[in-house]
Amino acid sequence: MNLNRSYWEERYKSENLGWDIGDISTPLKAYIDQLTNKSIKILVPGAGNGYEVVYLFQKDFQKVFVADLARQPLENIKQQIPEIAAKQLFYGDFFDLPFKDFDLILEQTFFCALNPSLRNNYVEKMYDILRPGGKIAGLFFDFPLTEAGPPFGGSKEEYIRLFSNKFQIKTLENSYNSIGPRAGKELFFIFEK
Repeated sequence: MNLNRSYWEERYKSENLGWDIGDISTPLKAYIDQLTNKSIKILVPGAGNGYEVVYLFQKDFQKVFVADLARQPLENIKQQIPEIAAKQLFYGDFFDLPFKDFDLILEQTFFCALNPSLRNNYVEKMYDILRPGGKIAGLFFDFPLTEAGPPFGGSKEEYIRLFSNKFQIKTLENSYNSIGPRAGKELFFIFEK
């Protein structure tokens, strides 16, 4: 399966959005709620319908950037947040993202939507675009990796192996506040560059 721009555009056009829970995920909401520095530079890659982005703006975070391979999600975000600057919306391949020096990158179903062959590239790109001391935080799925996907699964052991050479594993644990259908299948994490 080719997970290219056409694939994702078609998923949005046909509203085949099985990963879309219709709101910000509970673990990410709880994480955002404890952030106190509103001036940090944040990236939400593969933002989908952007519930996290909208929530961040509602909480007065202004330096929020979004990257998506499909145009529809970016248009949806622009409609919901008219004040977001065009330069904060990157339409293209995440691996071509021109921005750097992020304080925080929020991960919500982006990693699991990538072809698993790109996981090492993901780690390298995250390391490259975070400032020293910057963090990636969010959720990874915790179920066996199969050929069927997206979403593609993974395990705690795999994530430690992938990230520990570049990041300090601050937190990687079962998410206690996942939504019902994802309970027991998500790991909440915070990795620091």
